[in-house]
Amino acid sequence: MSIQHTVVFRLVHPHGDQRENAFLADGRRILSSIPGVGDFTVQRQVSPKSALTHQFAMVFADDAAYAAYNAHPDHVAFVEERWATEVAEFQEYDFLAL
Repeated sequence: MSIQHTVVFRLVHPHGDQRENAFLADGRRILSSIPGVGDFTVQRQVSPKSALTHQFAMVFADDAAYAAYNAHPDHVAFVEERWATEVAEFQEYDFLAL
């Protein structure tokens, strides 16, 4: 059964800042190139009901593909080098289709 992994977040950078654009572009390039990642999307959240402003979403075929993604050196490096320093807050959700 496929897993949709999504993370909604707010960056430390102001909206429209070059560093915001670089983070989003680098996230798309790096994370979508990891084997097993499908349907990768980057979106901007526009509702005033949430302070979280962006979303990365992707689909994995199964638990094994998701586990391989989490352990992949490119994912680990992105989280340690970029996410930990540039993301102010986030919520992570993983969904299975009913």
